[in-house]
Amino acid sequence: MEFKNSKITVVSPAKINLHLEVLGKRKDGYHELAMLMQSINLEDYLEIELNASGSINLSSNNTELDLEDDNLIIKTANILRSYYPHRNLGANIFLNKNIPIGAGLAGGSSNAAATLIGLNKLWALNLDQSTLAKFALKLGSDVPFFLEGGSQYCFGRGEILEKYRFDSRFFLIILKNPKVSLSTSEIYKKYCDKFQGTYLSTEMQYEGKRNNLRSIDFTYDNFLNRRIKIRNDLQKIVQNENKSVSDALTLFSQIEECICFSMSGSGPSCYGLFDNYEIAKKVYEKNKKLFLSYGYDSWLCEFQSKGIKIL
Repeated sequence: MEFKNSKITVVSPAKINLHLEVLGKRKDGYHELAMLMQSINLEDYLEIELNASGSINLSSNNTELDLEDDNLIIKTANILRSYYPHRNLGANIFLNKNIPIGAGLAGGSSNAAATLIGLNKLWALNLDQSTLAKFALKLGSDVPFFLEGGSQYCFGRGEILEKYRFDSRFFLIILKNPKVSLSTSEIYKKYCDKFQGTYLSTEMQYEGKRNNLRSIDFTYDNFLNRRIKIRNDLQKIVQNENKSVSDALTLFSQIEECICFSMSGSGPSCYGLFDNYEIAKKVYEKNKKLFLSYGYDSWLCEFQSKGIKIL
């Protein structure tokens, strides 16, 4: 097999949840969800290079990362290689990590999707989108979303995807205390323990909730006039237990120009939305020292129309 490329760089974006509703518990143990997810331009970069040894070697600028076999990047590469046992497929991967770890921004899932897309090209596997999606689901519930990214409804455990299109550009400020990381599985367990009595159980009930989400018009006017409010069911658990989340939400509530705010995913990252870049930038510069005094790292970002991309 002749490879057309020997080295590529893959852009791996973060995401936020604009809606996260826990509907019930599935027979496979996962939760049934109704979500609206959005790619943003807070991005990691994977530099992937062929090697002749047939091994997968991972390194990173982030010393806190586990770079052994449990890392999703290595898991992804090994799953792909297992389907091609007669080929000597190897890669050196350097992860330039900018997305905070354990933040509710799905950096690990994005890195897995980036590895899938990158190695599919570098190893000339020529896998189509539906095949990549099947691999993605084996790696994690959020991974399929990143194959295309942008704005998408995510149903099931996250693998049933439908495109959504915003009528405006949105910008956001993200706050995350670098000393605080949360386990997604633990947050879902706590939510289940407290709210499982409210869980739905039939497909008809699930579809009713999906249609409710589809009917929400996430426009600037509706945000501005408080006709809609971002919903994140997991926030009910985390906000009461984690001061970094409750403080971040309080800070956003005091910013007059912020049209809405929420925790993302299972936290602890929180964000505030703005419809105008200059306003968002002005608010960011004005409050950056205040955010830092509360112990937060902060980022000024915007919505992206796509997910993983190869430079």
